[in-house]
Amino acid sequence: MKYIYERKNWPEFYWNERRLAEQVADLRHKQGRLVGRMEGLGFKFRQEAALQNLTQDVLKSSEIEGERLDRDQVRSSLARRLGLDVAGLVASERNVEGIVEMMVDATQNYSSPLTNQRFFSWHSALFPTAHSGMTKIRVGKWRDDSSGPMQVVSGAIGKERIHYQAPEAARLAQEMRAFLSWFNGKTPLDPVLKAGIAHLWFITLHPLDDGNGRIARAIADMALARSENSSQRFYSMSSQICSERKAYYDILEATQKGDLDITDWLVWFLGCLGRAFLGAETILSSVLMKAQFWETHNGEPFSDRQRKIINRLLDGFDAKLTSSKWAALGSCSQDSASRDIDDLVKREILIKNSGGGRSTSYSLNSRTSQ
Repeated sequence: MKYIYERKNWPEFYWNERRLAEQVADLRHKQGRLVGRMEGLGFKFRQEAALQNLTQDVLKSSEIEGERLDRDQVRSSLARRLGLDVAGLVASERNVEGIVEMMVDATQNYSSPLTNQRFFSWHSALFPTAHSGMTKIRVGKWRDDSSGPMQVVSGAIGKERIHYQAPEAARLAQEMRAFLSWFNGKTPLDPVLKAGIAHLWFITLHPLDDGNGRIARAIADMALARSENSSQRFYSMSSQICSERKAYYDILEATQKGDLDITDWLVWFLGCLGRAFLGAETILSSVLMKAQFWETHNGEPFSDRQRKIINRLLDGFDAKLTSSKWAALGSCSQDSASRDIDDLVKREILIKNSGGGRSTSYSLNSRTSQ
C-alpha cells in the first residue's frame, strides 16, 4: 500500500470540478447569506456572535484531541485579546492562553503570510512547557523522528492499529517550503477549496511532534477568513468536525491511503462546512435572544452578579442551575446565591424546575426572555 505522499507527482492534487461545482456555488451562497445576516446584527451583537463562535472553535478543536478546556477561561482570554468589554472575566491557564493566542493570530491576522517562524510560534504557544502530557517534545521545530516514524495509531498496547504513517522527517523542510509557497501564492482556486486542500496537505505532512490537528484547523480557519475578507468568525468548522469526528477520521484515512484524486475529501469538507453554517443559526438565535432579553428588561435593577449569570444562561448553560452552581459561578456565598435567585423568581425572570429539595434547579422564564 502506498500513502498519498508516495504517489508520483505528489503534491499535484486533482479533483472532479463538475462534481464539486454545484456544491461550491451553493456553499458560497450560504456563506454570503450568513455573513450578511450577522452583519445586520449591529456592531455590539456582531462582536458577541464572533466571540461565541471563536470560543466554540477553540473548545471543540481541543476536544477533538481529547483535551477539554474551561469555557469561561477560553471566553475570557479571547475577550481580552480582542479588546472586548465583557463582564465576568476570569483568569486563564497557560494552555488556554496558548491555543487562544494561536487562533486569534490565525483569524485576526489572516492576510499575513504563513511562515516557518509563524508555525513555530503557534507550536510554542500550544506547548509552553515543551511537554505533551508527560512526554517531552520538540517545540518550535519540525519533528526529527528520533523516537521512530510519526504514526497515527489506535488500540491498546500490543493490539495497535496504524491508521497512517507520515513522511520521514528528512523530507519536511522541502515539503513545508512547497506547502507555504502554494498557500501564500495566488492561485485561480476558490478560497473554500483552498481551505480544504490546505487542511489535508498540512495534516498529511504531520510536521510537528504534536498539535498538528489543531494547527491544521487553524490554517483552514485562516483560509476561510481570507475567503470572506473578514476577521470575524460567524461559524465554527471545528465544532462541526468534532460532532462528525468518526466521519472526519474515516475520510482523512481513506484519502491519505488513496491517490492524488481528492474529490471525496473535498466533497466531505465542503459538506461539513455547509453544516457548520447551519450550526451558526444556533448562535445567531442565542445572540438575538440575549438582545431581546436585555431590551425587554431595560431599566430594571440587576446586580453585576445577576447580569453575569443571566448572560451565562442566555449563552447556553449546559448544566442544571442550582443555588450551589449559582454560588460557584458568582463567586459568592450560598446565602447570597439564594437571595439572588429568590429575587429573580419573584420577578418571574427565573422559574423553578420540577423536583425540589437539594436538587432544586432553575431556568430562565422563556416568556420574559422574548
